[in-house]
Amino acid sequence: MLESRVLTSEEVQRRLEEVRDWLRQAQDEPVEGMAEFFARRIGQYEDVHLGRWAEEYAHIADYFEDGMQTLLDIGCGTGLELAALFRRFPRLAVTGVDLSEPMLRRLREHYAGRNLTLVQADYFTHPFGERAFDAALSFETLHHFPAEKKLALYRKLFRAVKAGGCYVECDYVACCEEEEALCRAASEARRRSADVPEERLVHLDTPLTLEHQRELMRRAGARSVETLYQNGSTAIFKAIVM
Repeated sequence: MLESRVLTSEEVQRRLEEVRDWLRQAQDEPVEGMAEFFARRIGQYEDVHLGRWAEEYAHIADYFEDGMQTLLDIGCGTGLELAALFRRFPRLAVTGVDLSEPMLRRLREHYAGRNLTLVQADYFTHPFGERAFDAALSFETLHHFPAEKKLALYRKLFRAVKAGGCYVECDYVACCEEEEALCRAASEARRRSADVPEERLVHLDTPLTLEHQRELMRRAGARSVETLYQNGSTAIFKAIVM
């Protein structure tokens, strides 16, 4: 298991300054659609993600229960998280949902011969079924969306997981309520400036605090929610489904 490291109060203040600088620099950049953003960066995607979250990718399988046979992986990208999962669960049947066809194509190449069902779709609208999976996973994908969209998605995810199963999420979290508010305001301002409709999926960061994340999962119907790991702005949550 990974070891947590919580930010000190001084680190939180430094983090807020970094976020303010980053948001100022980004405010005039074009707003990119989600699928287009990743399609343009597929050549560097894996190096960037492994550079930031190599340990989390390597240990994500530790957070699932023994005997898992079926997994729903939303925003699966090229499947970096699946390497550890297939090592622990070699016969695992994975259903992966992602907007980007080039990402899914690379995932197929990485895991030829594995039990994969890959779907190019918007995971907010794609039907997952009812009680169809032992567990579900998202890895660094949901921080692009506001709380109300995440709440609806959690409800759908929890209906798709069998009773007593789990949902594991590794994602970017806000260090405090101020960072959450800053990112939300910047995202809304950039959408308005670019005249982007609410329903369009775009690559803008809107992270939530740890407590806000847990609250949404509880409201969505989780029996229990834990933060199992935190390292700076990265956290791993586990929700048990009723």
